[in-house]
Amino acid sequence: MNPTIPSGAAWRRFCRDALGATLLAGLAIVAFIAAADPYGLRAAPGHPPGPIVDTNQRLSYPAIARGGDFDAAVFGTSTARLLDPAMLDTALGAHFANLAVNAATPDEQMRLAALFLARRPVKAVLFGLDAPWCAAHPAARTSHAFPDWLYEEGAPWGVLRQANLRGLTAAVNAVQVRLGHGRPRIRGDGYGVFTPPEASYDAARASAHIAAGSGDPNAPSDPPEAPFPALDALDAVLASLPPETEKIVAFMPVHAGAQGQPGTPMGRREEACKAKAAEIGARRHALVIDFRRISPVTAENTNYWDALHYRLPIAARVVAGLKDAARGGGDDPHGFYRVLAR
Repeated sequence: MNPTIPSGAAWRRFCRDALGATLLAGLAIVAFIAAADPYGLRAAPGHPPGPIVDTNQRLSYPAIARGGDFDAAVFGTSTARLLDPAMLDTALGAHFANLAVNAATPDEQMRLAALFLARRPVKAVLFGLDAPWCAAHPAARTSHAFPDWLYEEGAPWGVLRQANLRGLTAAVNAVQVRLGHGRPRIRGDGYGVFTPPEASYDAARASAHIAAGSGDPNAPSDPPEAPFPALDALDAVLASLPPETEKIVAFMPVHAGAQGQPGTPMGRREEACKAKAAEIGARRHALVIDFRRISPVTAENTNYWDALHYRLPIAARVVAGLKDAARGGGDDPHGFYRVLAR
């Protein structure tokens, strides 16, 4: 036999050793990711998550929902992301996390809300509503991957599910942040300014974005009498909360061009949606406030980056309006909002 060719026994030994080394390496990686806990699987109200290092909100926000000392939260889409929890804390007397997720469907928002509400006594909730809440058949998911397992209580098999390249990268980044060699991608309360710096604002460019994003107000829409399944789901969540929880439902102030104009099919559908939300609010003792209306604020292009996203000073005005309405105030005298129910 040629001495340079390994025998069958040698090959078997090599394969066994290689397989063993691979298994040990795999177990070491799983153990490292589990110890770093980049997605907060071990987070709880008394055990806050580590630094938020993954910019994918659908992966990061369950950790905030599980942990931390928050007793209040914002749920919504990017139209509610600029509401600063620190300002809401002062305005509403609670400790807020902002868990609004870009382009989140109502169902995705409800999944995140359920995870948050199940973990702690809740002092206040704020649901920021936009167009999908008024749809007769809202989509359950978007093109963005939604890790359903991460929203389940206990996240069964979560340690193994996060053992992939993304999870490993997040674990390494989390360790680096803990060692002082990096910084979190998102603030620990979920807040992040995703719009460009205010100093870079270009009114002409913003106007072009607004025009491009404004829908046709005469486009076909669901009839006013069609069902509102997302609002029915919201009704059930509000009904499950204790009487002492402050419940706020706010239609967010998108640009006037993105709203249904009065008398158009879209406009009639939106009015029916608001009436439904007001009826729910009155029955569940929730404050329902409407910023999604044609007003001096929403009709002014320079208040917006595009048809959906207002600038930071408008976010501060929204918080001020919420504070005034929560304290018993009525409609804004300048027309920025209406109080639909309380």
